[in-house]
Amino acid sequence: MLGKNVKIEIFGTLAEGSLYSGSIVNHPSADNRHVYVITDRRELSGVVECTVIAIAGTDNKAQTRLVAAPVTEIFYEPEIRSRLDRTSVKFTKIICIYEKSCGAVVYRRLSANNIKILLVKNHNGKCWTFPKGHVERNETEQQTALREIKEETGLSVKIEPNFRQTSVYRPFGKIKKRVVFFLARSDNSNVNMQQSEIDYYTWASIEDAMHMCKHENDTKILMEVQKRFDTKI
Repeated sequence: MLGKNVKIEIFGTLAEGSLYSGSIVNHPSADNRHVYVITDRRELSGVVECTVIAIAGTDNKAQTRLVAAPVTEIFYEPEIRSRLDRTSVKFTKIICIYEKSCGAVVYRRLSANNIKILLVKNHNGKCWTFPKGHVERNETEQQTALREIKEETGLSVKIEPNFRQTSVYRPFGKIKKRVVFFLARSDNSNVNMQQSEIDYYTWASIEDAMHMCKHENDTKILMEVQKRFDTKI
């Protein structure tokens, strides 16, 4: 059901203007017809075209619920958890179709024309990339990026203004992942890897980094970084 577009009949409001209860209408594969519907609209009523955006589970399988939203609305895990906290059920696991992470292209400048980019390779990935991680509740994008860089590399960095690049892809199945990257300066190269997340790291020139990064989205971001530095030199 995850990612399916369904019609949902709205029963009533659980938290006004943000969380509703409803039932999937005439869908033969709906193994759990009763759903929560989250929205930023002022009011939902009648039958609404929605997308199933999450499956919320508990220790009691009977209390597992589908979570849907109107087809034009996107919600990520922190916001979904926040809305579901208003119910009487304690959900321990949420599988979401939309994921959002934030990170940064971390660099250090050795001289005017000598810039090194930090690349990392994590446990779950086979390719070099930039430090990043999932957004947590009540965090801004930049706060997430700074926290994840600190956790993964031990570096305290400064985010540069007016640089924000977005990468959108499907890592597997129906999951739609959005990653926001900033540009961040590090004043030292003393990386302290988070052993539970990162296997390797390296400092590379932008040219070498473009060859090392296998994902097209990452190389496009590096091209924007290069343009940024070219205009400043």
